[in-house]
Amino acid sequence: MDKIEHIGIAVKNLSISVPLFEKLLNSQCYKTELVETEKVNTAFFQVGASKIELLESTDPNGVIANFIGKKGEGLHHIAFEVENIEAEMKRLSKEGFTLLQEKPKKGADNKWVCFLHPKTTNGVLIELCQSIK
Repeated sequence: MDKIEHIGIAVKNLSISVPLFEKLLNSQCYKTELVETEKVNTAFFQVGASKIELLESTDPNGVIANFIGKKGEGLHHIAFEVENIEAEMKRLSKEGFTLLQEKPKKGADNKWVCFLHPKTTNGVLIELCQSIK
């Protein structure tokens, strides 16, 4: 894994959370994006070499809405940048980690993504991501 690409934070409302994080980070949100396949609106902040991704559900029964219903707003996942996502998925699977996808899927910010089940990563949802070229 090359670096922490971003930290995902589940929020109830981007219109409240974006200004809050702009003040907190002393930085403007540089991008928002709707990811229809995941039923989520995202907002991105650059923090040094990494990013913060805010995630707002667009569906009351979506993954982010369910997460907030169970755990409240807060840390949702940590994403690691990888050079070859398919090779990394194969390696991690052989090491005993449970992948939530069999193949990478298109995610936000022009990335291929795959998540690891938190039951196999000490309760932390881990995302692998690779830039789509």
